[in-house]
Amino acid sequence: MLSLTREGLAVKIGKLFNKEGSSNALTAVGALRSKLSHSSLMHIAILMLILVIAATIRLLPLQWGVQLSEFDPHVHYRLTKYMVDNGFFAWTSWTDTMSWYPGGQNIAGAIYPGLAASAAFLYQIANALNLAPGPILSSELYHPLTADPVFNFCVFFPVIMATFTVLVMYFVAKDIGGKKVGLFAALFLALSSPFISRTSLGFFDDESVGILGILLFVFFFLRSIDPERSTKSTLAYSVAGGLSLGYLFASWGAARYPLGVTLIFVLAMIVLRRYSTKLLISYGTTFAVSLLIAINVPKLGVGFLVEPTVLAVAGMFLVLGTVEFSRRIADSKNKMMFVVGFLALIVVLFVAMSALGVVGELGQKFISVIFPGERIGTGGAHQLIQSVQEHQAATWASFYYDLGIGFFFVPLGLFFAVQNPTNRNIFITIFGLTSIYFADSFTRLSLIMAPAASILWALALVQVVKPFITILREDNNKAPRRKMRFRPRVGKEFSAGFIILLFVLMSVTFVLPGAEMADSGSTDSRVINRANSPTTIAASGLPFRMQIPDWLNMLNYMRTNLDSDTVVASWWDYGYWITAVGNKTTLIDNGTTNSTQIGVVGAMFMSNETEALKMLEDYDVTHVLVFTTFGKTSSSNTIYDSGYGDEGKWRWMARIAELDDMEFGNRTLGQDWFDTNDDGSVSDDELIDNELGQSTVLYKLMHYARDMAANGDTVVELEHFAEEYFSQQPGAIGWYTTSDGYFGEMVALYEVIYD
Repeated sequence: MLSLTREGLAVKIGKLFNKEGSSNALTAVGALRSKLSHSSLMHIAILMLILVIAATIRLLPLQWGVQLSEFDPHVHYRLTKYMVDNGFFAWTSWTDTMSWYPGGQNIAGAIYPGLAASAAFLYQIANALNLAPGPILSSELYHPLTADPVFNFCVFFPVIMATFTVLVMYFVAKDIGGKKVGLFAALFLALSSPFISRTSLGFFDDESVGILGILLFVFFFLRSIDPERSTKSTLAYSVAGGLSLGYLFASWGAARYPLGVTLIFVLAMIVLRRYSTKLLISYGTTFAVSLLIAINVPKLGVGFLVEPTVLAVAGMFLVLGTVEFSRRIADSKNKMMFVVGFLALIVVLFVAMSALGVVGELGQKFISVIFPGERIGTGGAHQLIQSVQEHQAATWASFYYDLGIGFFFVPLGLFFAVQNPTNRNIFITIFGLTSIYFADSFTRLSLIMAPAASILWALALVQVVKPFITILREDNNKAPRRKMRFRPRVGKEFSAGFIILLFVLMSVTFVLPGAEMADSGSTDSRVINRANSPTTIAASGLPFRMQIPDWLNMLNYMRTNLDSDTVVASWWDYGYWITAVGNKTTLIDNGTTNSTQIGVVGAMFMSNETEALKMLEDYDVTHVLVFTTFGKTSSSNTIYDSGYGDEGKWRWMARIAELDDMEFGNRTLGQDWFDTNDDGSVSDDELIDNELGQSTVLYKLMHYARDMAANGDTVVELEHFAEEYFSQQPGAIGWYTTSDGYFGEMVALYEVIYD
């Protein structure tokens, strides 16, 4: 124990306050300060501002209420809730009997746990620190799950992850092109329409952690192969890259994409003669760690190791080993014989495994992405893939909508990356080209293109602007006259004007409204328009910027008024809502894991009541739900189908059930059109009722509900169904005004009447 006498203490105080001691003390304090330059402080401030912008934009849907958006987030919420209530590993033995009745759903084999585990873990920390959002019991549009703090945390979780992803993007792009590229890439990702649409408030889906996992993997893997790093540093970054990729395997099926990009990158490194022992160490360590994690994910399991993509990883490791060993063979002839022989052995081994049936198969969805033509087929599985809107091929117009002026900068960024073929530039070139291909194949995958496009856009912008910035900074008075006489003259005025014009063009994308919004009367920019949209359930799944309470009213009714043993049959689009919010058992849902059972439900809707009753009885169905939308013009009371509800999905119901949809109506369900005068326009005398279509359960349930809501009566007679609850009162439908007339919709629930 230390002690000071009164005299000793006085001496020390005196030394502290004398002139020399005071100077030393101030010097010591000054040394403790962070030595940051003015430019560094500005740099940090700009980065913080970008992060604030990223979070703020994604919080805009708060005006529509605290709700999960779309459909899949609801099943991830249920899994998160299960983890919080029962423990992180209890889900591995959970069979959800409320889904895919009567067999139920093996959750461990159906859902990637990474997202739910991340949310449950962070919720526990936030709850322990008293930072988790509490129950929200009052709202303009009541949502029953807002009383659950876990649900509310899941609603905000995507915003948190998106902001962190933007920060990681800065470091990835900074390694590629410097601080300026890092800042611009972070800004572009923060304002990226595809990224916003999948990470805004309530979009609690795999993508909210998926892009983060991809960027973390890219960051660590590319750092691990830097030539100047020590072996110890390489191993550390490789392990971090493996953990990132493993987390991605546990969170998102699209983890196969960065795996494939890495394979192409490593092959390119070999072809370009940029191979190094460090690449072998990094590659082997990264994939060893990540695959060890992957095989412990129940949805993947040990069988994941024989998937073609993973076998390709193993094959590439053998190729790298061949190259490494061949470098130790001095004789060129022996070296050539060794390389050719070993590569032939790898090919023979793969062919033999394929012949023996050891090689697994990719899912039909992944095959459809790689080979778009494969999605075209007549089977139920093919039709199921085609029925999903986000699985459709993209167009150049959609690319321009997503990128704006960046549409022209991305190719320029590819040019600059190829012109300077560093390891990172080679990787971003492959990343950019492949992501554009896959985004064109599946509209949904424009999300994967977003980070690559942001980096390439930033790289191009910095490279284009750099010469003009140099001209603005130079002092012409100090330049030698002889040098100035022979130099092509680009004035400072021109340079400043060019830079201003460039950023004005960028504002068209990020600040000014696009033509498609201006036509609808909106003054929002593309970015704000994409972010500031009501959550799907608040708008009843319709593409309108307004609160439409029908679905929430229906789900509240189901949750509070139907018995716990209720089994609801509906089209798969609404399964997650009915289970998570309505708290009722369903036959099929948005997981689309059983195309056969989806086909049975489709056949039920396309059958007459007698045949449908047999199918419903086999599955103990107590209630059937349909969703219908319709409109009428301002000048006429004639009601027509809008196509947003089941009246726009019936063809897929028939096709997935492997029925000929044209037999039920070549124009709409229950109606044929014959263009007798060959003018290409529909007239009343060319429309003929289709009796087969009008006898289907779907037609009768939709038209019964629509007629009752619009007119208070109907000519449709139901034999085995009775009205349980309609979201619109008979004869008192609430019409919504649109640009070309009026719009109406309703959710109708019927009780099944068995003999």
